[in-house]
Amino acid sequence: MIKTKDNHYCVDLFNRKRIETIEIQIGKIKLGGNQPIRLQSMTTTDTMDTVKSVEQSIRMIDAGCELVRLTAPSKKEAENLGVISNELKSRGYDAPLVADIHFTPNAAEIAAKLIEKVRVNPGNYADKKKFEEIDFTDESYQAELKRIEQKFIPLVEICKQHGTAMRIGTNHGSLSDRILSRFGDTPEGMVESAMEFLRICKKLDFHQLVISMKASNTLVMVQAYRLLVATMHQEDMRYPLHLGVTEAGDGEDGRIKSAVGIGALLEDGIGDTIRVSLTEDPEFEIPVARKLAEKFNKKQNNFVVETNLSVQYNPYQYSRRISNSLNNVGGKNVPVVFADLSEKTAITPTNFFGFGYNYSVSLDKWNLQDLAADYVYLGENQLDFEIPGTLGAVFAYNNWKENYKDQKHCFPLIRSNETIDSTVVAPPIYFLEIEAEKMDVELCKAHPNAVFILTTNYDNKTQLFRFVRTVFDANAIHNPVVLKIEETTTDLEEFQLYTASDSGNQFIDGFGDGIWIKGPHPTTTINSLSFGILQATRTRISKTEYISCPSCGRTLFDLQETTAKIRNRTSHLKGIKIGIMGCIVNGPGEMADADYGYVGTGPGKIHLYKEKEIVRKNVPEQDAVDALIELIKENGDWVEPIA
Repeated sequence: MIKTKDNHYCVDLFNRKRIETIEIQIGKIKLGGNQPIRLQSMTTTDTMDTVKSVEQSIRMIDAGCELVRLTAPSKKEAENLGVISNELKSRGYDAPLVADIHFTPNAAEIAAKLIEKVRVNPGNYADKKKFEEIDFTDESYQAELKRIEQKFIPLVEICKQHGTAMRIGTNHGSLSDRILSRFGDTPEGMVESAMEFLRICKKLDFHQLVISMKASNTLVMVQAYRLLVATMHQEDMRYPLHLGVTEAGDGEDGRIKSAVGIGALLEDGIGDTIRVSLTEDPEFEIPVARKLAEKFNKKQNNFVVETNLSVQYNPYQYSRRISNSLNNVGGKNVPVVFADLSEKTAITPTNFFGFGYNYSVSLDKWNLQDLAADYVYLGENQLDFEIPGTLGAVFAYNNWKENYKDQKHCFPLIRSNETIDSTVVAPPIYFLEIEAEKMDVELCKAHPNAVFILTTNYDNKTQLFRFVRTVFDANAIHNPVVLKIEETTTDLEEFQLYTASDSGNQFIDGFGDGIWIKGPHPTTTINSLSFGILQATRTRISKTEYISCPSCGRTLFDLQETTAKIRNRTSHLKGIKIGIMGCIVNGPGEMADADYGYVGTGPGKIHLYKEKEIVRKNVPEQDAVDALIELIKENGDWVEPIA
């Protein structure tokens, strides 16, 4: 039973340090300890198709993939892994291969004799999932653990004999009925699912292990990994960790969601190998993973925090920081989004198009899009036109004092070294910039009507922002806080990954009443990224969310094409979550976190779900997207798209 409530999920909450794990051997690769963060991905080919599997593995390895995973759903695929391994070696490729096992212990036992690593899912290795609630007594539960041990021991002994490594990989979407009945659909249940298998391995003196806690919900995923580290710490285990967000999706959304989840953990020194799961060809995952890992491998300009304070929030359970509501910022308001036009030389209505405001000259009206920013910072610029009443205009303090102090929806931004002119009536709210490394409690207390803009030029933003939050909690400072993240990289993908990583940890922990991103990229790009981060952290839902698996050899239809079709028909359904799963391994479980599900169940056949219940079975693939739309309409969640 998991009892931890401490903060032993990282070495130092206020200074970035990598947690200490043991080093294990996977073929030619060492993983954990002081080794670099290893990059991996998974093939999408049929494992029985040796030629295609070898060719795709080569493309992945050439792209920088250090471990190649292939699905082995039955004995025949497991046996063919040896053929694939030999063919790769004959062509000069010796990257370790990993067998992905679900439901079939005998396939795992075969694969463990042929290749360098096996991955087993504790949710379905020895259990069958029927979505049944079972009332266990302590005695009957212990009997189940004994049954699992007897089924698992043969694989452990084979791995010990052959020097084969193992990943014990918990998936949020495939927890067993037994775990769900006792722990619920929770991070605690995910951790206990893995710990049951880890305790067996420790008893048998087998330690060539890697552990993962994957989920499509970034909050659940981060909380589960943290709880796993703390639990292993209590039980004297230091196994390396494989990080990943399942069903992250494709394009910008997939990259942001992966960076939010994986980055939040890497920021705290957690993680030894990563897989960025995108609904794209696997070789395209590797450059994304490399860029994310490089953020933590390269030398950084970090500020050292010295403090005796301890955090007051629970890092294993989401709870938003309590803040005052000032205008529409803080309190129970969703986090606001800032746009920045301060570096423009002349402001026109067309500049507002980039963050969700379209102006019609003929109608003299503003039209708002779903991704419409809440505030725009104009700095020293002047406005000679009326802006929409839903948008707050923020100016440099002297500019506001001279030109806008009597205008509605206009607010000043005061730098920490500026003094408010006592002859000027203070507005109901104003914005005060706070540099995290220069935290001044008395200054903050002197501004009860200020929304703080929290910023820093140092690289360890996660730790500095957490420190400020901790100081606020200790001193009962409840001002709303907007996180200002500035990244200078001109590489767009890197910009997205770094910004999502820097801010994701804070929103996952309930800190942040707004986001302000600044960097060398178009306003439209930055605005989309801002809303994407809030969506990925589930703090502000502004568009349809797609829980889309990355595809593998089990996939029963073209995931990329199908995802594109569904997105094209449903992208206007704000706030709806749609799961698109290639097979039944994680599909039914992940459907519990989606409003609607589209799951491959056989060649050319689709099951449709409403949450975790199947409502239509074996729909022909050519009719399935239309059937999904009809299902959404039947449940009252459909709105017609605006032409």
